[in-house]
Amino acid sequence: MRVIMVGDIVGSVGRKALKEVLPVLKRNLQPTFIVVNAENAAAGRGITRAIATEILEYGAHAITLGNHTWDQKDTVDWIGSESKVIRPANFPEGCPGNGSVVIKNGQYELLVVNMQGRSFLPPIDCPFHKIDQILEPYKKKTMPILLDFHAEATAEKLAMAWYLDGRVSAVIGTHTHVQTNDERVLPNGTAVLTDVGMTGPLNGILGVERSPIIQKFLTQMPTRFTVDEGIWQFHATVIDIDPKTGLAKSIKKIRYHETDLWMT
Repeated sequence: MRVIMVGDIVGSVGRKALKEVLPVLKRNLQPTFIVVNAENAAAGRGITRAIATEILEYGAHAITLGNHTWDQKDTVDWIGSESKVIRPANFPEGCPGNGSVVIKNGQYELLVVNMQGRSFLPPIDCPFHKIDQILEPYKKKTMPILLDFHAEATAEKLAMAWYLDGRVSAVIGTHTHVQTNDERVLPNGTAVLTDVGMTGPLNGILGVERSPIIQKFLTQMPTRFTVDEGIWQFHATVIDIDPKTGLAKSIKKIRYHETDLWMT
């Protein structure tokens, strides 16, 4: 069983990259499931229903979000009716939408969970206690489980991975937009990558136009950030899972630029 997790989609450039690369990955890697973090898909802030539909049509089986979940004002109106789009499960009680979903492909099933960290991010319910609640019904099953842990601090992501080692298939970090080089399978069978990176503009700063950010550092004055244009980069990871045990066998990074020779 093979799962591809795609790093944060940023704006129209990120969506273009997803549209171009997914057919290649599907042909070459033949994944069972594709999960996409798209919390920056709508001009860098949040997601719209139309964009969610677009990403699912490209081949994603589920879409995860993060701290920008509510940045598009109409998200609250539709997120509860789109089961394949999930927001962090540790948002406070009463928030619309769901924090996990079981997706199916033939004989295979995958529980996808979205969680948000608390270090250097707005106050939110404890992700460690919340994941325990979500996993309770699966304690006696061998369900493959993927956690998108949308968090700022590497330490918090690693702590979560070690906390869940042997209980989930993979803990994949999102949010920082910088792909890390620490992918591994922990001793009890949980794959971890502290940040899968981003899919969006290559030559911006974390997907945003360079000049306003540089000006912000120079002057400390408020500036308006705009998603960059130009060529894209595509970041993802591929995890092989034993469906009989629900544990990971391997994890590898995926990293492409629009100008790579693989396109020809």
